[in-house]
Amino acid sequence: MAKFSLFSEESNRSPLSRLWRKFKSNHPALVGLWVFVALTLLAFTAPFIAPYGINQQHGDALLLPPSWHELGDVRFILGTDDLGRDVLSRLMNGATFTFGLSIVAALVTTLIGVVLGTFAGISKGFRSSLLNHLLDITLSIPSLLLAIIIIAVLGPGLLNTVWAIIFALLPQHIHSVRNLVVEELNKDYISAFRLDGASKWQILTRGVLPNIYEHIVVIFTMALSTAILDIAALGFLKLGAQPPTTEWGAILAENLSLIYLAPWTVGLPGVLLFIAVLSTNLVGDGLRQVLKGRKVD
Repeated sequence: MAKFSLFSEESNRSPLSRLWRKFKSNHPALVGLWVFVALTLLAFTAPFIAPYGINQQHGDALLLPPSWHELGDVRFILGTDDLGRDVLSRLMNGATFTFGLSIVAALVTTLIGVVLGTFAGISKGFRSSLLNHLLDITLSIPSLLLAIIIIAVLGPGLLNTVWAIIFALLPQHIHSVRNLVVEELNKDYISAFRLDGASKWQILTRGVLPNIYEHIVVIFTMALSTAILDIAALGFLKLGAQPPTTEWGAILAENLSLIYLAPWTVGLPGVLLFIAVLSTNLVGDGLRQVLKGRKVD
């Protein structure tokens, strides 16, 4: 009796579905992704779901510990600060500034970096040499130090902090995208495209960019973790968000004098910063491992 010859559906999967299939097998990266999604949703919905206003004061509840403490109050799950403000509400709203603005800064940096990096990758001669030397100079300066220099020019403030982070991260993005474009342009299929009469625009849109977008996603996640730390660091140094803004770094700086009297007002923002950076790095590392595995295959 004749037998049917069936082909595996795996060979017909799209690149994105194969990427997700391999990514979800990495359990730490998958947990990091769910935490990342939760923080993203919190950043956009915090002003609407926070139980109290960020500056709403409760005179009868000063420096209350978290509710699980014997002196805590169930009305304030994470306690209150020295002005009677609900710590949970302030931390939830802080996600909008620290995590939400970091996403915006990383997205803008990625978009500009892809455009300028692609231009640098296809440039030759004097323009290419000039761009490379400028990138080498800026890459020698740490991103946080470069952001502090830019803040010194623009002045303190949350909006200026976002622009400072964008300008500080941009050289690394341009350099990374440029290397990806140059590596892709030297491959054989690009030579075949040129022999087939493809224009530069067709080579970029149909050949180069579709094959490097996954690497760009990894670059975005790495930039996001740096942006989170830099925004919090500038807020802690009082160069970024100014009180009573609920940015996590600014909350740390504002409550630093209470570290022995009310340690939860300092420890909880630090824990959230750690979770945000850890989840972002787990996602980025998982994507990098998947891409490395695909390159080996």
